[in-house]
Amino acid sequence: MPSDLKDLWRQIPSALPKISAYLNPVKDWLAGQSKKNDYVLIQGDFGACFIMVNFAFEISLIPIYSTTEREAVEEHKEDGTINLSHQFRHQIFRRYEK
Repeated sequence: MPSDLKDLWRQIPSALPKISAYLNPVKDWLAGQSKKNDYVLIQGDFGACFIMVNFAFEISLIPIYSTTEREAVEEHKEDGTINLSHQFRHQIFRRYEK
């Protein structure tokens, strides 16, 4: 994905009531770069993912997302604070289902 579209995807305005039109450049790019039955990884803003997954189905693509195994470790310190660290391990790519 070109850097300008990556930025658009990463910075979806939180105050924008509807984002479908905002995502049109991403839709246009995806439609122009893909062919039927291509896999497309869709992750990010929940609403944007919903819109793009539906769009992917409309143009006969196979939308997928990554699943992870998460591990949290708490370290209790002498001053009463807690240091919390998380590790994420990729497991599989899973297809979105209709």
